[in-house]
Amino acid sequence: MPPRHLIIGAGTAGLNCVRTIREEGGGASEITLVAAERPYSRMVLPYYLDRSIAESHVFTATAATLAAWKVTTHIGKRAARLNPQANTLTLDDGTTLEYDDCLIATGSRAVKAPVPGADLPGVHSFWTLDQAREVIAGIGHGSHVVMVGAGFIAFTILNSILSLGAKLTIVEIAPRILPRMVDETGAVVVEAWLKKHGVGILTGATLARIEEARGKKRLKFKKGSDLVADLVIMATGIKPNLEWLQGSGIRINHGVLVDDHLRSSVPNVYAAGDVAEGKDGVTGAPVVHAIEPTAMEHGRVVGANMAGRDVAYRGSLNMNIVEVCRLDVASFGAWDEPKTEAFTGLRPDRSAYRKLCWSGDRLTGAIIIGRAGDIWSTNDVGMLKGLVQTGTRLGAWKEHLRRNPFDVKPAFIASRTTARLLPETILGRPSQAPELATTVTT
Repeated sequence: MPPRHLIIGAGTAGLNCVRTIREEGGGASEITLVAAERPYSRMVLPYYLDRSIAESHVFTATAATLAAWKVTTHIGKRAARLNPQANTLTLDDGTTLEYDDCLIATGSRAVKAPVPGADLPGVHSFWTLDQAREVIAGIGHGSHVVMVGAGFIAFTILNSILSLGAKLTIVEIAPRILPRMVDETGAVVVEAWLKKHGVGILTGATLARIEEARGKKRLKFKKGSDLVADLVIMATGIKPNLEWLQGSGIRINHGVLVDDHLRSSVPNVYAAGDVAEGKDGVTGAPVVHAIEPTAMEHGRVVGANMAGRDVAYRGSLNMNIVEVCRLDVASFGAWDEPKTEAFTGLRPDRSAYRKLCWSGDRLTGAIIIGRAGDIWSTNDVGMLKGLVQTGTRLGAWKEHLRRNPFDVKPAFIASRTTARLLPETILGRPSQAPELATTVTT
């Protein structure tokens, strides 16, 4: 009897797992996919918001693609209860599915700030396709949009909101914007840039409640003046979808705890993406990295292991990269480790900032901010990521970077980091299904 693989979730992790199983083993196994929604890419929703793409281009693996992969689907169904002892999954409609191994890739959901009025009409999250549709319907030219939260999620849709001709004000409870992505100096650079581009910013602001105000929304704060908005977007964080695993016996901390093969405490149950708590590739500590690159890598590793290979995961790299109003903002690795040795460089006239964090002569974290049109800024994002990811020993080049933190290229080339990166694929081979590559985010 062919092995029966059950994939729970059709996001980046789930679909890359399906694809890898088929790459490795062809059609020699059974694959069942459970997904609450039709497969689509969350990463392209900002482009849907600003009308750069049509809604049809949001979707990823079509019914035809899944049929070509010989996948049995239960779309529009949710996982309700996992019984690892019996190797069964019960869906919300009562259907029971049997498996030999399974992947938990149920992703995460947006969490609104717990304030009165957060559930009023006109107060939205921006995480799912349905939520994107609601935001699109509410924004027009000249609308005043107030975004509550100034983290990575908020910044991914900032450009789209401005491109629609809306006025934007960002409200953040922390003392600075991007508190989990850049340090205080970096936040000052980004905030100054955004204000020059007409974005209002209010930090250290605790939202008390939201009220109706003659068809608009009035935001009231514990201190300071009210804000009146046509539309409010809550970008106040996400939470992994794990509640349905209660009683399963699977070990959970912030996410499902996994080993270096992404197996949970139950050996034939894997976890990937936003729900998985696994090894950080720089620090070695168990973490949840709810980012697209980690979900893709997780899916590939699990798919290979389900197909019979023995693939250990090197660990995920904490990274966030966003471009706002033509300013590149990126951070990698352990950039916020308080005891680390750090070199910094600041060029306020160019809105440019660097922070390089070290363990010995290895780069363990970095922040880079600079104008998107500056080639030395754009190129250095990739080079700094490569240096952090590989942990290349830089020797005497460390002192060069102490004196010249903006001159990364010589150190990158001399350390032969490119040669280390080229063979460092997740599975040690290129994709074997190029004809299907356009249907899945990889």
